[in-house]
Formats: sequence, C-alpha cells, structure tokens
Amino acid sequence: MVGLAAARYAPRAPESTVFKPRGAMLELHDIVGGYGSTTVLRGVSMSVPAGSVVALLGPNGAGKSTTMRMASGLLRPASGRVVFDGDDVTRLSATGRAQRGICHIIEGRSIFPSLTVQENLLLQTPRGVSRADVIEQVAAAFPVLAQRRRQVAGTLSGGEQQMLSLMRAYLAKPKVVLVDEASLGLAPLIVDSIFEFLGQIAASGVSLLIVEQYVNRALALAETVYLLNQGSIVFSGPSSDLDEDQIFALYAGEVTPA
Repeated sequence: MVGLAAARYAPRAPESTVFKPRGAMLELHDIVGGYGSTTVLRGVSMSVPAGSVVALLGPNGAGKSTTMRMASGLLRPASGRVVFDGDDVTRLSATGRAQRGICHIIEGRSIFPSLTVQENLLLQTPRGVSRADVIEQVAAAFPVLAQRRRQVAGTLSGGEQQMLSLMRAYLAKPKVVLVDEASLGLAPLIVDSIFEFLGQIAASGVSLLIVEQYVNRALALAETVYLLNQGSIVFSGPSSDLDEDQIFALYAGEVTPA
C-alpha cells in the first residue's frame, strides 16, 4: 500500500500547472517564508475558490498553520503574493485583510475570554443587526451558547469556546474563513456539531480553508484538497482524486518534496 507513494507523487509542479479552480476568492502565489531566519514554506501556491471548501492537510510540522498565517496577514512572506478577491493584499495588515472579509480562527480559540458570550458575539455583529436577531441565530446554531450568553467566555468548556469562535466568524459576514484545527482536543459529539456548522457556513456561500486533524471529516467537507509536507505542496486537486493510500503515505513520512 505504501509502496505506491513514489509512483503517485511527482515533484512539485511549477505554479502555472498547479491545480487552480476558477473564480478564486483567495490565492497564494509561490509563498516563501517563516519565522525570522527559519524558512518554513518553500514556494507554496494554492487557491480557494469563491463559495467552496478547501482542505489543507499534512503531518505535524508541515507548515499548515504558517500557511494560514500568511493568508490572513499574521505573517509576511519573504517572497510571493497573496491575492484576495482579485486584489494583491500581500502588504496589507491582518486588520486590513479582516476588514476586507478574511476571518482567521486560529488554533486555540479566537475569542475574548474576559468578555461574556453575548459581548463576544455583538463585537462581531455588523451594524443594523439587532441583539435579538443575533441571539436567534445563535440559538438555532448552538443552543448552549444562547443559554450561556451572559457567562464569561473564558469559563466555557473548550468545545463551547470553539462554537463561540465559529459563531463570531459567521456573524461577521466574512467572504472567507480560515479554520485551523477546529476539532483540536474536543469530544466526538462536539466535533459533530462543529462540522455540521462548518457545512452550514459553506452552504451560505462563504469560502472555507480548513486545516484539520480528522482527515476523513475534512475530505468529506472539502471539494479541493492540498497536501503539504516540509513546506511544499505535494498534491493539489479535487478531493475525489485522493485516496487513503496517498494520505497514509504522507502521514507515514514516505512522501517528501522534490
């Protein structure tokens, strides 16, 4: 099973031949960079089409979270370009990108722990949306959050905090949501709720780029998948073109960039 890795994985293709669906909402072009003098990404190119779900998968240390940070502006590339909704945003700050519609849910929850659940939600709510409408939407998606709307967010369970992160993202009306390990450390029943809501976000027309430890769940949700290893893309294409042997070879460390 693992012996087919060499046959199925070719050296990373030039950017012009990398799988690139039409109508991209978010694009990374030949991104190189990392932290200080340490290079993590080595020519990463990928595309998130408008209104679709893309999964970015790979073993620990492959550079997945670094890629997400490059996309949202938390990190600046040493070279390469980030294009959002047709505009080059490479030099735009994380705040500027957020204002344009990029929402990044970082690993470890994206909430204000000292504020109440309701305050967290209202901070993300666009003008013109009433508090009653917000609570109604929250109750429909995650009833437990509506019940605990006056509770300090930092006292919620890990799963409830992740629900709050996702709900904040949804209420902000973003164009693309970057979700880094939404299921990390959560119980299976909570994971079910999280992925059900991610499906709802996608169904509303918002683009999703997800990094996820539960590979099968990510593949079930995503239309497109990129496999990242040692800072380079080793596979890009429709999720239907990927099989378990390829995933096994990657996570077993048998697939390395050329």
